[in-house]
Amino acid sequence: MNLETNYLGLKLKSPLVPSASPLSNDLAKVKRLEDAGAAAIVMYSLFEEQITRENQALDHFTNIGSNSYAEALTYFPEPEQYHNLEAEDYLEHIRKLKETVDIPVIASLNGVSEGGWINYAQKIQEAGADALELNIYYIAADPEMTSQKVEDMYVNDLKAVKESVSIPVSIKLGPYFSAFANMAKRLETAGADGLVLFNRFYQPDIDLETKEIAPSLELSNSFEKRLPLRWIAMLRPHLKCSLAATTGIHSAEDVIKMIMVGADVTQMASTLLREGCDKLFNIMEEMKIWMEQNEYESVAQMKGAMSSASVADPTSFERANYIRILQSYRADKLG
Repeated sequence: MNLETNYLGLKLKSPLVPSASPLSNDLAKVKRLEDAGAAAIVMYSLFEEQITRENQALDHFTNIGSNSYAEALTYFPEPEQYHNLEAEDYLEHIRKLKETVDIPVIASLNGVSEGGWINYAQKIQEAGADALELNIYYIAADPEMTSQKVEDMYVNDLKAVKESVSIPVSIKLGPYFSAFANMAKRLETAGADGLVLFNRFYQPDIDLETKEIAPSLELSNSFEKRLPLRWIAMLRPHLKCSLAATTGIHSAEDVIKMIMVGADVTQMASTLLREGCDKLFNIMEEMKIWMEQNEYESVAQMKGAMSSASVADPTSFERANYIRILQSYRADKLG
């Protein structure tokens, strides 16, 4: 049984890739994930705000007192006085991961604006990352911000990163574009080696006791896979870049469905956080059993077999499915 797949130009032993999560903070856990069958690891994200904060701290401490008196002109603080360490620690963690595991390490850079944080893409490459996942997490809440400006921002950020590194770059996206297929094609044309579908925009809640906005994290469930499943099925015939399915990947069935519609890899976190690193091994073994029962010899043979270009009725992924669902529901209720 051949589970090998290609993603971002990397040859992977399977399509099972733990996505960015706290699990990647721990070298021992990453090693356990590798032993359980992980084909690559996506690191937790380095945020633009962390880089900006570190740069501001460095600028403050290297300039403070420089004009106070003559002796201060040569003043330079000890590193521990100004180092936030978040960004530098991230680079060091990449180096340690590369020493610990043999699977590819994919770094994650999370930001919005054009600026100095993009320069960290080059530092990430120098630290040894095999690829970079660019996670642009942007809420277009400004009424003056047009959809064209939002899309251009994504494309410009991608181009800036691609110009600074030679390693493969994927871009992790949310689904909230008015013409998502066009946006996906624009990003591929701009140089994206892969698209990761989809980012989960975490929604805030309100604490009625404190009357404050409260962060709220809900792990995904298997139902959520239907959104990336639909879009990967529709995009696969039109794009040459790699496609990674994420959100709602919890079981071997979820993985198989994503491969069948055209995903090159599946990324998962919630199920690993709930059930532990060994869940990966169980998923892999169940995949093998299904493939044997259904006479598939390889992942490559399965890939895209249920994309919109391969099924009898491609409109099943579009409006026709919407109509059938509503009609079947009414029929069941009236029956």
